[in-house]
Amino acid sequence: MNRRRIAVAAIALLVLSGCSSDNDEAKPAASPTDGARQAVTDYISALNTRSTTGLIRIGGVKDEPWSRREAAKILADKGGRGWKISDLEINHDMGPNTGSAHLAATDKAGKPMNDTFTVTRGKGTWHLVVFTGQPTSPGKTPASTGTPTAS
Repeated sequence: MNRRRIAVAAIALLVLSGCSSDNDEAKPAASPTDGARQAVTDYISALNTRSTTGLIRIGGVKDEPWSRREAAKILADKGGRGWKISDLEINHDMGPNTGSAHLAATDKAGKPMNDTFTVTRGKGTWHLVVFTGQPTSPGKTPASTGTPTAS
């Protein structure tokens, strides 16, 4: 009796797996670069709208006085210019959660901007490394690239 139930269940599964509605279309899987590409698009949008909060969000940093100051500098330099992306290349050259974005854009006056960013994914969200002045946590020493001195 048990074998018969198993056979009926197996046949039912085969029949059901063969059934599909006409609305079912094979959807391509999301590319691993889609989120990073969207992060760059959001960056351009934040520049165009002069959004401090947008830059902070896309930069993946805390909304603090230091990040607001740095966002204000970025916006003073590049904000509100009507940037349009003309070319964008995302490479996962440092692993599945870290890569580089090579951006070419033109503002509404025709002035070009070329930039390269590191893109990182943390907890499923992609960010651009655009903030460089993040203070170190208390008790931590910043990394140094200088030559070690003899003691």
